Amino acid sequence: MLEIRCISKTFNAGTPNEVRALQKIDLTVDEGSFVIVIGTNGSGKSALQNAVAGGFFVDSGVISLAGHDVTRWPEHRRARFIGRVFQNPFSGTSPNMSIAENLALAAMRGQKRGLGWALNSNLMSDLRERVRMLNMKLEDRLDNIIGSLSGGQRQALTLLMATWLKPKLLLLDEHTAALDPKSANQVIRLSEEIILRDKLTTLMVTHSMHQAANLGDRLIMMYRGRIIHDFRGAEKKRLRVDDLLARFEEVRRKEQLDPTAAEMLRRTYI
Repeated sequence: MLEIRCISKTFNAGTPNEVRALQKIDLTVDEGSFVIVIGTNGSGKSALQNAVAGGFFVDSGVISLAGHDVTRWPEHRRARFIGRVFQNPFSGTSPNMSIAENLALAAMRGQKRGLGWALNSNLMSDLRERVRMLNMKLEDRLDNIIGSLSGGQRQALTLLMATWLKPKLLLLDEHTAALDPKSANQVIRLSEEIILRDKLTTLMVTHSMHQAANLGDRLIMMYRGRIIHDFRGAEKKRLRVDDLLARFEEVRRKEQLDPTAAEMLRRTYI
């Protein structure tokens, strides 16, 4: 479904600010798989999602999505296949439009638009029913401006918008990181429910070890622009928070040892 072949991306190449964000990444994600992506800051987690979404073009390699080579497709063209929820609850919606108007835009994405009323009675009935399933008591507040809602409510609606048309690929980029614990748990529950119900192929970036250990059927860990661990199947099911923390401790030790090893090598060959 999603095939990534040897993609690399370097920002500010040849300058003191050079960053090798992605280094020869190979990744195949089967249809219906729910993949969790973790890693330290700067490991390439969000860069991987941005590369897939078309936020930038990779320097080399190939990205295929739903049978299409999208490597040189602009972001708006890839959007027909991709649903995305960002960390900021205020991204992905129009804050000065009502709940119903925002959802209507999501429901009509990719369709031809005429001069008729978008919010007809049939669509309003559908909107109300789908919003009721969020269990946030928003179904009778569809005329409310979406910018007036709490972060958790807005993120839940953004999730609903991103999955309305059952995208080929769902990208969740730390979409609960900015929420309070209660709201985060609620949005995670909704996310898992929608992903499993609609069998959505999903890449979810998270910093939460609890989410990483308990969600998804596969987990990849990134470090310095590379995939260093890939757990799936029974191995993924056996993972616990302590196991992931131990992996991060290994990375931390490696980061501390790297400069020392480099200095030893320098002395050896002087």
